[in-house]
This record gives sequence, structure tokens and C-alpha cells, in this order.
Amino acid sequence: MKLLLTSAGIKNPSIQRALVDLMGKPIAEATALCIPTGSYGSPYGSPAGAWRFVSGQEPNCPMTGLGWKSMGLLELTALPSMAQERWVPWVREADVLLVNGGDALYLNHWMRESGLADLLPSLTETVWAGLSAGSMVMTPRIGSDFVGWKAPSGDDRALGIVDFAIFPHVDHPMLPENTMAAAEKWAAEIAGPAYAIDDETAIQVVDGVVDIVSEGHWKLFGA
Repeated sequence: MKLLLTSAGIKNPSIQRALVDLMGKPIAEATALCIPTGSYGSPYGSPAGAWRFVSGQEPNCPMTGLGWKSMGLLELTALPSMAQERWVPWVREADVLLVNGGDALYLNHWMRESGLADLLPSLTETVWAGLSAGSMVMTPRIGSDFVGWKAPSGDDRALGIVDFAIFPHVDHPMLPENTMAAAEKWAAEIAGPAYAIDDETAIQVVDGVVDIVSEGHWKLFGA
């Protein structure tokens, strides 16, 4: 799977070019599925927020409203009640999965419960475009600062698809606690490679090779 791990979606031309390069086709020719699940696990989530993500009415986090050839909705909490032979083809046929933010551990739980996590290794040409928690879910752990919803395991482990952690929304004006100094303290707890990224930055991962795509600022800790 090809990963484009963003803090706030396809925020600038550099991130959009990276997305198009990963898909190998223009957005207008690409099929997408959006996954809103993570938003329901967050205390800041709401039905209105989920609708804005799905409908492309969230200008601060551009994802679904970019002019896709087709757009579908994949709700992970519904998948355990369905036969895999019904929904797996939907995922395999998509060029990109657009994954909303919210609570990373809640998203991690439903990715495992739904079976999507087990499917990921076989999706070699599919692009995973994550937004905030939709990016953090790919990491080994998220750190105690970001634990909201309590996982059955009781810890902060996520999928571990990549070997680094992510601190999103650095220096966001509406998140005064998300400073680079706070990210440094968070990274000390992670005790492994960890990126702090602002909303103008994304982390691209293809075949284990990491590239930073940024029109803003970021920092790597514990390299």
C-alpha cells in the first residue's frame, strides 16, 4: 500500500501533486472510498462533522471534494455484519482510501474488527490518504497525549504499518497546546522515530521509503 499521511488533508499543491503521483492518474480519473469512522470515537466528533467530511464541505481539510471520478462511503462499523465477499471488491477497486480523523485508537479498533487491517498488505497499488487520526492509525503507537477512546487492550498501540509516530497539527491556531515543545515531550515518551508535522505537511511512504512533502514546517525526533 502507498501511504500519504497528512495532518489536515490535501492542503496545498505539493501534497496534491504527491497524491496524483502515487495514484498514477489525475484526480478526475480516480475512484475513491472515504472512511469517516474515526470521527465517531472522538469527543469532538459530531454527525455534522462526519457529514462535512463525507460531502466535501470541510474547507479546512480538503479530501472528498477534490473532483473525483467517483466517491463512495465505507463505514467500518458496518462491515462485521456483512460478508467479506461483498465489501472486499469495493476496496480493491478503489484507487484511494480517504480516511477521516477523529480518534486513532477507535479507528484502529474498527479496522481490526472489520477485517480491513488484514486486507491492507494485499492492496499494493492502493493509496491510503489519511487525515490526522487517519494517519496516526498507521503508526506503532500514538502516545498518551492523544489517547481518548480507551482501547480494549488498555494501551496506545495502533496498526504499526510504519515504524514512526506522528504528532499532527503542530502550531495550529485553534490548538494552542500543539506546540513544537509539546511535540518534543511527546516524542520522548514514544522512544522511537517520531514526526511532528503542521497542517501544510504530509509524510509519503512507498515500499518503506519515507519522503516529506511540505509547504510548512515539521521535525523528526529520535531518528
